[in-house]
Amino acid sequence: MDKEPLHPDMLDNAGRARLILDFFHRTMIHHALWYAEVKHQMGEEKALDLLAQASRKSYEIQMGHLAKIFNFDMVDNIPQPLLVMEEEKQKELLDRAAKNWLVNDGVWFQTVEFSEGMNDAKRCNDSCWAQFSPVEAACIKDILDLGKAPGLEGLKQALAFRLYGTINEQSIRDEDDHSFIFQMDKCRVQAARNRKGLADYPCKSAGLVEYTYFARAIDKRIRTECIGCPPDEHPDEWYCAWRFILEEE
Repeated sequence: MDKEPLHPDMLDNAGRARLILDFFHRTMIHHALWYAEVKHQMGEEKALDLLAQASRKSYEIQMGHLAKIFNFDMVDNIPQPLLVMEEEKQKELLDRAAKNWLVNDGVWFQTVEFSEGMNDAKRCNDSCWAQFSPVEAACIKDILDLGKAPGLEGLKQALAFRLYGTINEQSIRDEDDHSFIFQMDKCRVQAARNRKGLADYPCKSAGLVEYTYFARAIDKRIRTECIGCPPDEHPDEWYCAWRFILEEE
């Protein structure tokens, strides 16, 4: 006699917990795929606008439901437990959220590298940055209310709010009214390699995509130049450096 097909109602607490977590995972993947397909069919500018609209509405609905289940209040659309968290604990959570992003990025890179080789991993990585940098820029512009064309001052603010801005140590030096130099003084990824006696990871191809697309998404008038990035030689004071130039219309 055939066994009765397994149904979620038949799971124990551990099995149900794993399924709950997988549902959250599937939701994140589906969210990203919706953005990717809208971008493919309607273009990046329209997709970013619709992403912001859909994200705000979906977040409000989902968090409202979770608040009822976990019995917490929402204050100005923020879970109250986050608002009343001790400052140091909140900063620790912010730091961990950024580091978790970096861990996820590294796991993806190594998974592709070990399966398909370094060239395919670098190719996928560079293409991923072409997709992610404009999204991160759009998120930051919304958080800081930077407007459509905030210029170099807007870019300076935005660079501090990147995920990398929390993880790494960076600095900015003005050149003139139309340009500034951004330096990644301490890079968590490169520092980890150095501690293991490994050479710098050659990240220039990704950086050219990452910084160019990010700056252009903040303000389309901004042009990006690479001063130096591994495998380029660099001084001990920084790992990579970039020049951002505001061009006339």
